[in-house]
Amino acid sequence: MPIHSLPLSFADIHAAQTRIATGVIRTPCGESAALSELNGSAIWTKLEYLQRTGSFKERGARNALMLLDEDQRRRGVVAASAGNHALALTFHARALGIPATVVMPVTAPLIKQSRCRSLGARLLLHGENIAEAKGLADQLVGKEGLTYVHGFDGLAVIAGQGTIGVEIMQQVDAPDAIVVPVGGAGLIAGIGLAVKHLRPQTLVIGVEPERAASLSAAFVANRPVRIEVQPTLGDGLAVPEVGPNAWAIARETVDRVVTVSEDDLAMAIFRLAEFEKGVVEGGGAAPLAALQSGKLDFLRGKRIVLVLAGGNIDPAILARVMDFGLVQDGRLMQFVSHIRDRPGGLARLTATIARGGASVRQISHDRTFGGADVAMVRVHCTVETRDREHGSELLALLQSEGFDVVRA
Repeated sequence: MPIHSLPLSFADIHAAQTRIATGVIRTPCGESAALSELNGSAIWTKLEYLQRTGSFKERGARNALMLLDEDQRRRGVVAASAGNHALALTFHARALGIPATVVMPVTAPLIKQSRCRSLGARLLLHGENIAEAKGLADQLVGKEGLTYVHGFDGLAVIAGQGTIGVEIMQQVDAPDAIVVPVGGAGLIAGIGLAVKHLRPQTLVIGVEPERAASLSAAFVANRPVRIEVQPTLGDGLAVPEVGPNAWAIARETVDRVVTVSEDDLAMAIFRLAEFEKGVVEGGGAAPLAALQSGKLDFLRGKRIVLVLAGGNIDPAILARVMDFGLVQDGRLMQFVSHIRDRPGGLARLTATIARGGASVRQISHDRTFGGADVAMVRVHCTVETRDREHGSELLALLQSEGFDVVRA
């Protein structure tokens, strides 16, 4: 299908850019020295998580709202969303004086639920995924005369998301590839349409969680298909079926789609926090996850833009991811040892750990399951080390001092 015969044109994206210019942030897209060195390529990051509600969704939501007629504005809008589209729609609806209702799956992150309420939305929880939530939203369209604003398949929304592609091409000279997270495919469809119009040789690459690979399934079937979605760190990408409009555009403008594991997503969140000082959610970190997974090694040495699409991660999940990253790097280690259950026994152990240059995170005593020797107690130690080699050196030191240690 030629690009000019698609349901959306570059002119629509250009018009959207003008329309929303005063309402959304033109986000930075800078080169990252740390990520470039780590991955052996020239890496730029498009910081869409810096939008006021924390994601790229503001662009499409505002464009769609600004295209409503007076009667539609008065009646209000409704959307089904896992969080980011709901936040964006609510924020801009309030700014434009339009009533907004959002329906979220019951599994939507609590932080996104609470923020949506604080922005003034009527929030309803329904279903286990976006498809089930949309069923209730569709009922409200019929019952209350609301206008449904689709989070990833509305043409006005896709056009709004496409403005990211225009900005990237203005901010980065001749990128070889732009790597984009994929949920319902509206984001990559808009970016792909813009990029292929402005520089056809730039690759547009999508990234999905292995547990929610709906665009990959569509490419296999050559049409949108419903898949079973599993819980994923990339909760904003957990869409069981790509939209038909998004698919019609993406099939002609996307060069490749890869999937990433939960471990890949977690380490990408960790690396972005460590090296870029950015708090990015799982879906937003998917482009870096793909790069670090090795599935994009054919881009090594190229000029690559990563679209970091959102930053609305639950703080409790972020804390778990940070610890996971430290463990994977060998910078957080657990071991079990036995010490004398007498004054000075624990002090000797901790002094040896300190002499080895490590820091104690936590120590717990286990007398119940420590064995029959009442003079001894089993201790579980969590310590911070520089890296795996340092951890091995610490264990060797403890053994040389007579401690029986087993890495947990």
